Amino acid sequence: MGIKREKSDSSFTSVMALIQKCQHNIPERYVLPPFQRPNPSRVDQISNNHPVIDLSKMNHPAHRSRIINEVRKACNQLGYFQVINHGIPTSVMKDALDAAEDFFNLPSDEKTRFASTDVHEPVRYGTSVNHGTDKVFYWRDFIKHYANPISDWIHLWPSNPPTYKEKMGNYAKAMQVLQKQLMEVVLESLGLNANYLHDDIEDGSQVMTVNCYPSCPKPDLALGMPPHTDFGTITILNQSHQGLEIMDRDKKWHPVPFIQGALIVQLGDQLEVISNGRYKSVPHRAILNMQRKRFSIASLHSMHIEKKVGPAPELVDEQHPVAYREGSFAGFLDYISDKSISKGKYIDTLKIT
Repeated sequence: MGIKREKSDSSFTSVMALIQKCQHNIPERYVLPPFQRPNPSRVDQISNNHPVIDLSKMNHPAHRSRIINEVRKACNQLGYFQVINHGIPTSVMKDALDAAEDFFNLPSDEKTRFASTDVHEPVRYGTSVNHGTDKVFYWRDFIKHYANPISDWIHLWPSNPPTYKEKMGNYAKAMQVLQKQLMEVVLESLGLNANYLHDDIEDGSQVMTVNCYPSCPKPDLALGMPPHTDFGTITILNQSHQGLEIMDRDKKWHPVPFIQGALIVQLGDQLEVISNGRYKSVPHRAILNMQRKRFSIASLHSMHIEKKVGPAPELVDEQHPVAYREGSFAGFLDYISDKSISKGKYIDTLKIT
């Protein structure tokens, strides 16, 4: 794929720079309309129905069927689950979060050399969701970079901090291995062969989205990220503190508990399409904290950027006719180039009504 390149855009103030000036209030452009603000009364604070799946015996035949059943239940009910004993060393996860913190602590001019509003850029630093198109800003700074195959992209990643490429690279490679294992289990939970779309998954796109959510003086008025779904197959999330909320089928928000050493697995739009609607991508948002900043690293996986994906033929029958047109990651990027993710979803353009 030809990479579009535009002149870097440093015409914004990062939230990290903003908090040095805003001790007690936030600028008006970050204040959400009342109906979009996080409302604790509409959040299920006591729900204990958050699936945690132990992967330690994933390759043991006697235990794999139990894990597949647990994944099927989680995907049907919530569209997300957490995994423990996933094989990623705690040190690798911590090193990646440390690298993220070190990057966001750099002077502004070190970071803004990667700044752009072009969503096609393979490495892009910015604030909010897309500061070039957002009407209301979100309390977040981020850097995104492509990662698979890592040898094609890592030379474009930040060279400062000096350990960034090594620490984030080790983590990205570990995520690529884990997502292939998880996709096999998710596909089997749908009744598909574990090797369905194997080559496309192996050669698929991986985007590392590294987020910084600074402490916010008015967390009841703003969000770190608006409600949205991810486009890809699955997203694997590593976070430093609690701050993610997911929405269930009854439109109720649930805070996802923070479990030390666990990774959060979220279903994306592309998997909803492949499953022909049997599984749904999970709406989620990032809330803010008055006392401390939060870092998260989302490894977003999808098929190759130009690969068009439709429902699996095995999941189409008289009772379940084709419910989605084919879509691609490239189509998603084109869609969000001039639309805010809070205004509409790409997957809605693929639904056959």
